Formats: sequence, C-alpha cells, structure tokens
Amino acid sequence: MASSGPPFDSNCMTLTRFVLAEQRKVPSATGDLTQLLNSIQTAVKAVSSAVRKAGIANMYGIAGSTNVQGEEVKKLDVMSNELFINMLTSSFTTCLLVSEENETVIEVEIGKQGKYIVCFDPLDGSSNIDCLISIGSIFGIYKKLEPSNVAPTAKDALQAGKNLVAAGYALYGSATMMVLSIGHGVNGFMYDPAIGEFILTDQNMRIPTRGKIYSINEAHEGKWEPAIRDYVHSKKYPATGEPYNARYVGSMVADVHRTLKYGGIFMYPATTASPKGKLRLLYEGIPMAYIVTQAGGAATNGQIDILDIEPSTIHQRSPIFLGSKDDVADILICIRNRAN
Repeated sequence: MASSGPPFDSNCMTLTRFVLAEQRKVPSATGDLTQLLNSIQTAVKAVSSAVRKAGIANMYGIAGSTNVQGEEVKKLDVMSNELFINMLTSSFTTCLLVSEENETVIEVEIGKQGKYIVCFDPLDGSSNIDCLISIGSIFGIYKKLEPSNVAPTAKDALQAGKNLVAAGYALYGSATMMVLSIGHGVNGFMYDPAIGEFILTDQNMRIPTRGKIYSINEAHEGKWEPAIRDYVHSKKYPATGEPYNARYVGSMVADVHRTLKYGGIFMYPATTASPKGKLRLLYEGIPMAYIVTQAGGAATNGQIDILDIEPSTIHQRSPIFLGSKDDVADILICIRNRAN
C-alpha cells in the first residue's frame, strides 16, 4: 500500500543550491564563498546536534574557565568554538579568524589560507542552555584587504560593516534555522534532519517599517541615559494608541530574530556600569546590523550607523539599537532631544 505521508519535494531549494545560484550571477565569483558557507553549515549542524544532546550528555556544565570577556565558559561553548575553528581553517578559504572565545586573532596556516576573514560568536546566549532557551551562532565574513602575498594581521579584521561580504546567524530553538545575507536581501533556511540539509523557507525576509515590541533589559533602567528612559516610557505610556509590548529573552539571536520577523526594536544601550555598551561589534553588533539593514531595517549606536563604525580592537564593544526603521528613528529623536 502506498505511503500516506506528506509528498517529498524533489526540487527543494537547499542553502548550498541557493548560494551557488547567487554566485553564478557574479562573473568574478570563484566558488570560494560557497565553499566557506558550506563549512559554516557543517559547524552549525554539529553544534545543533550537540545542543539537542546537551542535557543528556551533561555537556552544559561549567568547563572551569572564563573567556577573554571574563564570562564563564560552558563545555558546549568550548566544543562549538573548536568546531567552528576546525571547519573554517580546513575550508581553504580563510586566512584569519576572530572568535569571541579567543583573546587574539587566529591566523590560518599558510598552506590552508584563502582570501576571507570570519568573525564569529560560536555560541551566543549559552548561559541560557540550562533552561532550554533558544541560543545561536553569529558570523560575519570579510575579504582580506591587503594583497594575498602579505601575511594577515589583526588589522585586516578591523573593517567597517559596510565591507561585509556576507553575514548570518543560526538559531537553535524549536527547530534549527540559518538566516543569511550575501548582500542581496535576507533569506531564512530551516534545517531538515531527515535529509541533513537547510531548506529555503523564508524567502526575501523583510522587517516591518514599524513594530509593536520593544526589547531591552529593564533591570538596568537606573543605569540608562535619560534619553533611553524617555523612549521606553513613551512606548509604555503613549499619548495616543496602544502601548508597545515588552519582550526580552536575553539571547541576542533569539531577540533579534523575533524583531526581524515581527518588527519593533532591540536595544542594548550603554549604562553607567558599561559606558561603552556590552555587545561586541565584530561578531555580534555588526553582523546583526547587516542582516537587519539588508531586510529593510536600521541599526545605530545612537550616534552613527553601526555599519559605519570602524573597530579599533577585535573585542570592541558598542551600544546598539536595531530593528524597524521608524522605531529606530524614534529613539534617535529622543537622543537628539536630550542632547539639545
């Protein structure tokens, strides 16, 4: 008797197939970016599998050390970092890696070097593993600016976000999803474990011009600048219309993904305790700003566009406000009003 299950799509658009098709549109494309994104896919699949097994395998316990940011490193963090480094260095497409977990840049050995630089957070929000909240991985890809015969240095990674070749994130939630931009909009790919591939499910993602959600850790209100308090107060107690809803997961990938899907604003401002902000530019702020901007949104540090900032150190921090264009414009008005 014939199976009554759902029909199998024999012509599904996988992530690899999608990138290959996009690269065919670029006459100078060599296939290296496709190869690099394949290596990132492999790392994401392995991390996703490990995240699913974390509780059973007791991999979520403290590894007994801290990363360069002074945060506790979990066993899953260590393994995720090693997976990304191993996949990226063996892809023959990278020359320099910047990881949240490593104090200095990682130079790929000469025999395996390529033209790309990858900045990544292998497991963002890992403090939420124990309570089963969605976590993720974030990455940004640059081209090396110096000629290929010049050895790469940390300076090569200190590029503004407008130079990005591609950026994306993986979300490990009720399903695993990769959201990617290679400079022509944003697309989402859901992982299908039955065939081991990421399938295009969210084509040409666009963030609403305005949302109804604000996302910020309100426990720090006493440490905010007055402009941030003004803005949040205006959304909670509007002169007209309905108040905004507050949503804050505490995992950047989860909060930004929701903002991308539903609109609104995600905020991580400077505080008196963290006057330079908390989120890191190269592997958190800039890649997420690139994704949101490519989807029709906006991202700022309160003064200038996040993608215009040229980092001076690889672990540089910055305040960040990103999301729907109109919502980001509103907070900039509050900041300007307080400044005048």
